[in-house]
Amino acid sequence: MDVVLPVLDEREAIPWVLSRMPAGYRPIVVDNGSADGSGEVAARLGARVVTEARRGFGAACHAGLAAATAPVVAFMDCDATLDPADLPRVCAPVLAGEADLVLGARDAEAGAQPLRNRLANRYLARQVRRRCGADVTDLGPMRAARREALLGLGIADRRSGWPLEMVLRAGREGWRIAELPVPYRLRTGKSKVTGTIGGTLRAVKDMRAQLARFERG
Repeated sequence: MDVVLPVLDEREAIPWVLSRMPAGYRPIVVDNGSADGSGEVAARLGARVVTEARRGFGAACHAGLAAATAPVVAFMDCDATLDPADLPRVCAPVLAGEADLVLGARDAEAGAQPLRNRLANRYLARQVRRRCGADVTDLGPMRAARREALLGLGIADRRSGWPLEMVLRAGREGWRIAELPVPYRLRTGKSKVTGTIGGTLRAVKDMRAQLARFERG
């Protein structure tokens, strides 16, 4: 099992995340331009490190997917908000052939997810349900699917719209999309996306672009 971990200045969180990786789950750390030596830390701890010069969450996820070789690939943030120990539960329905895409719906502890983020996720989940019928409540960053099928979706976004585009395309293709709750903790360090005004605005722009593109077909 390959686990794609997009990274941008996460050296403080990487040791904890990698130490929690279950047996048989191979971490692929995608360094997306870190200035704090995140890639070197991950390499010293035994992770495979891929460098992606093009900035963007989607660019990092795509690079990790391209580098993966396992039939089933998982994705998760590398900021210690998610525990790799939950990966087997999320991956199990895909491995068993019971689902094509599984999303980890975030069960956030106090203070882990700002109100604006919770409201935005609820809105996006409603839009996904309305547009493609996928019964989701959260576009969680911990997710799993079969590698070849994901590549076949042709996900084009290379910024913050990548997670939404994956679900929209999968729903349109008739994938069986399942959702399981996963604990969501306070992150280590500051978010480079939703933790800043500029990052939040870029994410909103990217998500709106995906919804509009899906409407146009």
